Amino acid sequence: MKKKMGRPPKEAGTAHSESVLIRLEPAEKTAFKDAAEAAGVPLSIWVRERLRDVAKRELGKIGRPIAFMAKLSAG
Repeated sequence: MKKKMGRPPKEAGTAHSESVLIRLEPAEKTAFKDAAEAAGVPLSIWVRERLRDVAKRELGKIGRPIAFMAKLSAG
């Protein structure tokens, strides 16, 4: 039997299932990709981490709950 190649599947409920489409200037995308590379992470992870940081800061200022925090602290 031939061994399967590639990354093993994620556990049920752990895969990201939503996406956000944003339009960027080519220079913005290049800068974001460069920054992600410098951080040693894929672009999607780099963007998600930064958006989470901003969401926590903005929602914290106005005392609103942060929907993703409950999931992060439980896992």
